[in-house]
Amino acid sequence: MKILILAAGLGKRMNSKYPKVVHKLSGRELINWVVETAGKLSNDVAVVLGHKADIAKEVLPEWVEIFIQKEQLGTAHAVMSALDFIDPDDDVLILYGDVPLISVGTLEKMMDVHRKRGADVTVLTAIIDDPTGYGRVIRDEEGKFLRIIEDKDLDESHRNVREINSGIYVFKGISLLEALPKVNNDNAQGEYYLTDVLPLLENVETLLTDDPVEIMGVNTRKQLAFLEKILKERVIERLLENGVTVIDPETTYIQSTVKVGKDTVIYPMTFIEGHTIIGEDCEIGPMTRIVDSEIGDGSKIVRSELYMAFVEGGVSVGPYSRLREGSVLRKGVRVGNFVEVKKATLEEKVAAQHLTYIGDAHIGKGTNVGAGTITCNYDGFKKNPTFIGENVFIGSDTEFVAPVRVEDDALVGAGSIITGDVPKGSLALGRARQVVKEGWVYRKRGKR
Repeated sequence: MKILILAAGLGKRMNSKYPKVVHKLSGRELINWVVETAGKLSNDVAVVLGHKADIAKEVLPEWVEIFIQKEQLGTAHAVMSALDFIDPDDDVLILYGDVPLISVGTLEKMMDVHRKRGADVTVLTAIIDDPTGYGRVIRDEEGKFLRIIEDKDLDESHRNVREINSGIYVFKGISLLEALPKVNNDNAQGEYYLTDVLPLLENVETLLTDDPVEIMGVNTRKQLAFLEKILKERVIERLLENGVTVIDPETTYIQSTVKVGKDTVIYPMTFIEGHTIIGEDCEIGPMTRIVDSEIGDGSKIVRSELYMAFVEGGVSVGPYSRLREGSVLRKGVRVGNFVEVKKATLEEKVAAQHLTYIGDAHIGKGTNVGAGTITCNYDGFKKNPTFIGENVFIGSDTEFVAPVRVEDDALVGAGSIITGDVPKGSLALGRARQVVKEGWVYRKRGKR
C-alpha cells in the first residue's frame, strides 16, 4: 500500500507566517504526527507540499518522498500533483497533514473493509453534533452511499445531515487514476475536489469511526488548543492507569512522548515535555519544567527547570535550580536553591546547595561547593573548563577563573579568587589581607 499525505494548504485561518502543518501539537509538528502513523503502515509514503514548502521540508524525515502543488486548486488537484507516485496495481491511502490524531487501528480497519469488499474506494466517516465546515455524506432512503457535498455547496435540505466526510480515503490505484481526469471545478470554490471522484466509481464503501476526535482537522489556533487539551487528558489518564500519581491534572502539562515510572508523584503546575524519561518513586514539582531530560529512580525535583539534563537516582534538585544542556548529576547529588549547572558533571554525592553557577566543569565525588561559588568559564573569546577533584571543600563566595584545576582533598578558603591550580590536599586562599582602621568612621563623620 502507498500512502499520500496532502499538506499543501495555505492555512489562512491560523494567521501565521509559517505553514499550518509545522505548528506543533504536544511538541511535534502536525505533519510529523501523520507521517509517524503512516510509517507504521507502509514504507512507501509521500507528502504533497505547497505553501512555503521549504519550511515544511525542513521538519520532514528524509525517507519521505515530496511532491509540490504549485497552485492550491483543491484536494483532487493536490493528488494530481503526485500522479507519478500512484501505482495502478496498488492501493493508495489519502491522509492529511493537519489531521494529526488519526490512529493506526482505524486505518487498518479501513484497509480490511476495502479489501474484503473489493471497493474502488473506502471513505472514513463520522457522526458529530456540529458538522459545520465538513462535507456531508448523502445517502438514499435505504442508507446506501450516494455522494458527498462540501459544506459551502450544501442546500437547505442537507444542512441537518450529521454524518461527515473525514477526507480520508483508500482508493484502488487504477480507479483513482481513471477518475481524476474527469473531475472539474464547477463549484462554489472553483476547486477540484477529491470528493467529486467518488460518484465516478462503481463500488464506494464507508467505515464509520467511533472516535470523531481522531479525524478532527486543525484550521485555527482554537482547534489546535482543543486537540492539545484532549491529548493532554489522554496522556495523563494513561499515566494514572500505569501507576503514576498526578495531584492536579488540570494544572499539569505532560506531552505524549514523555515516559514516567510507577509510584512517581507529579505535583501541580508542572510541565514535562519532549523525550523526557522519569524513573520510579520520584517527586516532581510543584512549579517545575522538564524538557528532553532523564531522571533516575527516587529523585526529587522541586520548583526547578531542566533542559537536556541527565540526573541519576536519588538526586535532589531545587528549589529554584536550573539544569541546562549537558548537565550530568550522578547518584546522591544535591543541588539547591538558585544553583545553575551547564555542561558540567557532578559526581556522586556532590553538594551545591546555594547561589552557585557551575559551567563547563567536572566536580569530583563527595565535594562540597559553598554558597556563592562561580566557575568563570568565559574569557570573552571561548569557554574554558574547571576541574575539581574528589572530597574538596570549597568555601563560600569562591570564584574559579578557568582554566583551572583543583586536586583531591584540597580546601579553598571562603572569598577566594582562584586563578591557578591547587595541588592535592592543599589549602588555597586567594583574597586580600583584611585591613582595619580603628575610629575611621567617627573621624569621617566629625569632619562632615
